[in-house]
Amino acid sequence: MDWQFLNETFVSLVAAVPLTIELAVTSICLGAILALLLALARLSGVAALDWFARLYVFIFRGTPLLVQIFLIYYGLGQFPAVRHSVFWPFLRDPYWCAVLALTLNTAAYASEIIRGGLLSVPHGQIEAARACGMHRFLMFRRIVLPLAIRQALPAYGNEMISMVKATSLASIITLMEVTGVAAKIISETYRAIEVFVVSGAIYLALNFLLTRLIQFAEYRLSPHLRAPVPGSRESSTMATPAGEHR
Repeated sequence: MDWQFLNETFVSLVAAVPLTIELAVTSICLGAILALLLALARLSGVAALDWFARLYVFIFRGTPLLVQIFLIYYGLGQFPAVRHSVFWPFLRDPYWCAVLALTLNTAAYASEIIRGGLLSVPHGQIEAARACGMHRFLMFRRIVLPLAIRQALPAYGNEMISMVKATSLASIITLMEVTGVAAKIISETYRAIEVFVVSGAIYLALNFLLTRLIQFAEYRLSPHLRAPVPGSRESSTMATPAGEHR
């Protein structure tokens, strides 16, 4: 085992981590917004919106992400209308093409996760909000959406982890993220095993940190499942026998 080579490879690959994180965070954030809109379209009761969302999910979940990247990066430039549009400065840039492909892909998966979370909100909570006089937007913002996020978070966490790994496909369109740098080193040294072991360890570390963040978010969003802190008001209440008054 050549430890010096592994150390040099690690330093080279770590320098590409910021681009990998930037691709993942940007696509996940934009994809979450689009996914929420698609989920609301599915639940809107409007036939046109419902069928549009169904068709979108069918296309982007049914085709490989690599094909979608190729179609966006290589395919859109073949249309004169695209090349002469205001979007061309972005669509000719491999970074924004990768972000667009990752965003559209993750939105298809995340929309179904969010839709499941919205449908899992207990009907009694909605009825209670209506009884309190909340209008629909306030009820959605204060009651439905927070509960849906908590229900959908475990499954959505898996999708976020998948997107971190999916950023490796951006190397196909010349982006030098972790996998792109790894491929460059392999082409120069022909030492694939050591390079891919180091790159795999970096992805593993990134996803380990992401899983810890997701677990912390689940903890913060589940106050009813937390153990009471000794000396707190909740613990004092729980320690008081039933029927006893202070």
